[in-house]
Amino acid sequence: MRVTAMMSSKRQRPVVTALLATTMIAGLATVPVMAQQAAAPARTLAPPVAPAPVGTIRAITVTGTQRLEPDTILSYTKLRIGQPFTQETLDQGLRDLYETELFADVQIRNDNGTLTVEVKENPVINRIVLEGNKRLKEDKIRPEIKLAPRQIYTRSKVRADVARIIELYRRQGRFAASVEPKMVQLDQNRVDIVFEITEGPKSKVRQINIIGNEKFKDGALRSQMVTKQSRWFRLFSSGTSYDPDRLAYDQQKLRQYYLTEGYADFRVISAVAELTPDKQDFIITYVVEEGDRYKFGDVKVESDIRDLSGDGLTKRLPMKKGDWYNAKQVEDTVDTLSETAGLFGYAFADVSPDFQRDKDTLTMGINFRIANAPRVYVERVDINGNTLTQDKVVRREFRLAEGDAFNSFLVKRSKDRINSLGFFQEKLDVEQKPGSAPDRIILETNVQEKSTGELSLSAGFSSLERFIVSASITQRNFRGKGQELRTSVNYSAYSKSVEVGFTEPYFMDKNIALGGDIYRRDLNSFRYLTNNDRDTTYEQTTTGFQIRAGVPITEFMSLALRYSLNLDDVTLDRDTYYSDTNGDGITECDPLLAGRYLCDAIGKRTTSSLGYSLIYDTRDNRIRPTRGHNVVLSQDFAGLGGSVKYVRTRLNASKFFPLGSGFIFSITGEGGYIHSLEGERLDSTGQSVDKIRLTDRFFLGEPQFRGFDIRGVGPRVKRFYLTAETDANGNTTGYVKNTDNNNVSDDALGGKIYYLARAEVEIPLGSGAREMGLRPSVFMDAGAVAGLKNPGTIAFSGYCSPTSGTGAAVRAGGTPYAPTCDVNYTFSGGNFVEEYLGDTLKPRLSVGFGVNWNSPFGPFRIDIAKALLKEPGDDNKLITFNVGTQF
Repeated sequence: MRVTAMMSSKRQRPVVTALLATTMIAGLATVPVMAQQAAAPARTLAPPVAPAPVGTIRAITVTGTQRLEPDTILSYTKLRIGQPFTQETLDQGLRDLYETELFADVQIRNDNGTLTVEVKENPVINRIVLEGNKRLKEDKIRPEIKLAPRQIYTRSKVRADVARIIELYRRQGRFAASVEPKMVQLDQNRVDIVFEITEGPKSKVRQINIIGNEKFKDGALRSQMVTKQSRWFRLFSSGTSYDPDRLAYDQQKLRQYYLTEGYADFRVISAVAELTPDKQDFIITYVVEEGDRYKFGDVKVESDIRDLSGDGLTKRLPMKKGDWYNAKQVEDTVDTLSETAGLFGYAFADVSPDFQRDKDTLTMGINFRIANAPRVYVERVDINGNTLTQDKVVRREFRLAEGDAFNSFLVKRSKDRINSLGFFQEKLDVEQKPGSAPDRIILETNVQEKSTGELSLSAGFSSLERFIVSASITQRNFRGKGQELRTSVNYSAYSKSVEVGFTEPYFMDKNIALGGDIYRRDLNSFRYLTNNDRDTTYEQTTTGFQIRAGVPITEFMSLALRYSLNLDDVTLDRDTYYSDTNGDGITECDPLLAGRYLCDAIGKRTTSSLGYSLIYDTRDNRIRPTRGHNVVLSQDFAGLGGSVKYVRTRLNASKFFPLGSGFIFSITGEGGYIHSLEGERLDSTGQSVDKIRLTDRFFLGEPQFRGFDIRGVGPRVKRFYLTAETDANGNTTGYVKNTDNNNVSDDALGGKIYYLARAEVEIPLGSGAREMGLRPSVFMDAGAVAGLKNPGTIAFSGYCSPTSGTGAAVRAGGTPYAPTCDVNYTFSGGNFVEEYLGDTLKPRLSVGFGVNWNSPFGPFRIDIAKALLKEPGDDNKLITFNVGTQF
């Protein structure tokens, strides 16, 4: 940059003047001092004398302008025609013009009072280009850049943008990132600004050092911190990146940890993060002072509120004299006392702990004082932020109405009920604000709506049903009235369904839920054959509808009623399972081919059932609960008309516990029993069969019982194919059962009674994994299904030639199966034997881990489970997964 102020005076040389002006504009603080002046003796300095005017401005000419008007340029200076001027006046004019940042170069020439201001305007930005950014996309960087096309280029703005881009990378943990701005000259005084970005590696925390700790080891203290040391096993952890904000948070975590262990005087003296010489990683060093460990002294509660007894509350305090001091316990006690006061209507009760520290005895006495406060009533309830959802949808979930006495428990309950709607973002709170009088309170709820409509078009692969195609449309807040409308179509190799449903949660604005469903479901049941192949056993077509209603009994208990009517048609493939068993030309279901249990299942029937469910639910969120429990008792009575009569009873229960740090532990149990109301049932051969039909029984296995295959637990008939044994002459002497799973067909029969229990811990991940929708868990499942009447198995199947007859199975000890044909006849035909297995309530047990992932392709669930306890006949499975279907 060139800055000059030139004069034509004979007493001054232009070159010297130009250098002087340059020095002044640059702001240099060092001015050479002549040697003679330095050696001169000290003397009193005279007051500064104002410089004498050089002349009077007679005319001002502006040259070099392109976009700006001359008058506009002169308006930025104090130079005016007719005014006297000095050298400092000209220098100030230069500074004024440069401070506008509109010019790349400015010169002021003086010719006996005629001033010529020559300017070179800064160029106009044509476009802004980013190069080298891979980790951060342009949509993240562009908002940080304040320069824009058609703006005037200035160096200060470029430097500011560079600083903002670097800061953005630092917030991402890339402290080695650098940005080099470049300017590409174009015609018409235009430029392209190019930011060349070198992102560098992500800065990790290489080491965390702690100095001054004697009571706790470094590892124990590091485990309390959010920031973690970079190690290979923390490949997917976001805590290994350096973050200054996280550094301050970790100091608070250290302090909290020591305070919960009794060290009331603990403090962090310093926390320093040093960048390694290669600018790759950080080394963090904490210097701490632990201090002495304290115990609780005398602890009591003093209450100025007449409805709260200080002595009674003192007895319920969690801490006792002699216990190690715990600051977290003190904080929780303050919250508990505040909530207790809120239960009695004192919303603004002030609970303050008064500490009495005794350094001699190392005790901490605490007096919890509850100041007097007026009983509070709800003045009004305000709801903000609901643009789609009608106001009444939110308001009807409030357990408090205007004019009611304030109750903190009911406020929390209202918050949980609004969250359970699933219409709003999870971070929802009910704020308590002072009303128009000391005894009035305003409850304000600020909601942030989220999408409640779902359009799902997905294709996937399931270990259960192989290829899956599904489409569904669901609106959980239809017309903003809280109504739910849904329709779905699903297709796979073994099942097809179409369903339409509607639910009105508050029918006629009364607290009565009313809904219904219409559906058509086609199920092709299958069994496993040799080489793990499958074939279809029976096809079940169900067409029906259901009408349901629900009413609350208490705040946490409700009753649901339902009526269902189903038309079922169960068929078997005639070419596969039918034969002319009587030789009369009429084909019937052949037990040798299908088994008596399948032959009994076929036919058309109508099921008309009336049912109820008694529900007790205290969960804080019905969608993703973290605490509370849920118990459901259900019964369905079939026989109000129709051809099927039974009573089905089921009990489901679950409880959720927050373990802290995001861990959630849950216990779930369920069981059921179905009892027939029909008389004795006989099959086509006149033999008695189980009263509960195959299609009405309980089944257990994948996906609800992880570690086992679909319908892999419980009663079943396995057909083992036989291998012939021959003597030296090639004559068949007997048959041996082939137990290889690839040569066994398996038909699950279900049961009349079942139970299933599950214990699961959901493991929290870093923020990045949460944003991806990853939710891993470890679990243990246990259960069983049983209670059938033995369906009757075929012990051995074969034919004696030339006369016909069925061979009988003979087995003594370890001898092979032997046909009973006469020695003059040969044995041939269907060589198999059937066994009835698995009908026991002995528990099956599996353990494993799994991951839920809300992937871009639809929900994904994978489980890896090992069956630890199983019974003969059970089919276990190590890995199960589903993509594209709800789990």
